Amino acid sequence: MNSSLAAQRPLKVVHFVTGGFTGSTKVAIDLIRAVKNNPAFSSMLVLRKKSSTDQARVNQLQAEGISLKLVAGWSHLATIVELVRICREYQPDILVTHGFSEHLWGRYAGLIARVPHLIHVEHNSRERYTPLRLLQARWLAHYTDKIIGCSEGVRSRLLELGFPAHKIMAINNGIQLSDYANADAVPLTERIPGIIMPARFAKQKDHETLIRAVALLRDKNIIAPVLFAGAGNKRHIAKAKKLVDELQLNGQIHFAGHCGNLPFLLMRHQICVLSTRYEGMPLALAEGMAAGCAVIGSAVIGVQEMIIHGSDGLLVKAQCAYAMADAIEILLHNSTYAQILAQQGRQRALAEFSLDRMAQAYEQLFSDLQQTALPALPEQLLLEN
Repeated sequence: MNSSLAAQRPLKVVHFVTGGFTGSTKVAIDLIRAVKNNPAFSSMLVLRKKSSTDQARVNQLQAEGISLKLVAGWSHLATIVELVRICREYQPDILVTHGFSEHLWGRYAGLIARVPHLIHVEHNSRERYTPLRLLQARWLAHYTDKIIGCSEGVRSRLLELGFPAHKIMAINNGIQLSDYANADAVPLTERIPGIIMPARFAKQKDHETLIRAVALLRDKNIIAPVLFAGAGNKRHIAKAKKLVDELQLNGQIHFAGHCGNLPFLLMRHQICVLSTRYEGMPLALAEGMAAGCAVIGSAVIGVQEMIIHGSDGLLVKAQCAYAMADAIEILLHNSTYAQILAQQGRQRALAEFSLDRMAQAYEQLFSDLQQTALPALPEQLLLEN
């Protein structure tokens, strides 16, 4: 960290993100935790309240000492108004807006509150950009210091969407590797010979393909227990449970909900699967690799960058139960190959997917921004303020 920065007052940073506790929420929380004991920074987390916002997790974060505020999520205007008020009270130097559509409402609030520096972090390779939303995002980009893709794939997607190339950069997501320090203590052969999928239930995730793959394997007399570790949308959970009932897999597939002991669970399973329709850079897959699991991922942007097929994991055609079943069968029947993939996947995670690396990149960016001139505000906002 820049020594002159440490000598000044703490740099105030607000992270604004969905309160749905998705991967983008976890990234924001981890970035705040990374500088919690650094006197050069003062951080605040602002969550946009959702119907799925877990108050117990909010309370846990506040008990941990994280400065946290909730803003209304029932209307975009209410979100902006409440975030403007928080920014005017806290007076941050930098507002980091994570994910769609929070990066729109967050930056509108930042402009109105005259936050000196705005950052847009894109967490997925496929977002719900209507023509109007894309027009808004491109307009806001003029007053945004940096637009960050959470992987090279997402950075490329941002370029395709027409955002200014000179403002776009990639900072890969990272995980707390210390949580998996003991992964080598439990050899793959001594673990549960089954599958864990650590993912929330949402339209983006593809639990259905894994369920159907398990049914295909069952028909071949290959029985492996499956643990779904994640909460999420009640409608998607109900849909998955209905399919499990229809395929008569109730005794084989367990819905665990939110798991506070995810590292422990991952380090007790042989196979970690991420079946998904699209991604940015999935933390769940990085955690599976760090935990020493043999990993299988859908071949989509974000996942494809994390797995070298046949070397540190297996990639399968997205939304194809037959391809997923074949990959699982290979790992269950060839323990030596599974161990090689698991070992090399863990080494890849240790080398490339650390939270420290991600946090240092953001900290350097924040320090650099502090030294730059402030961007010009839109004339209409200057008049209104």
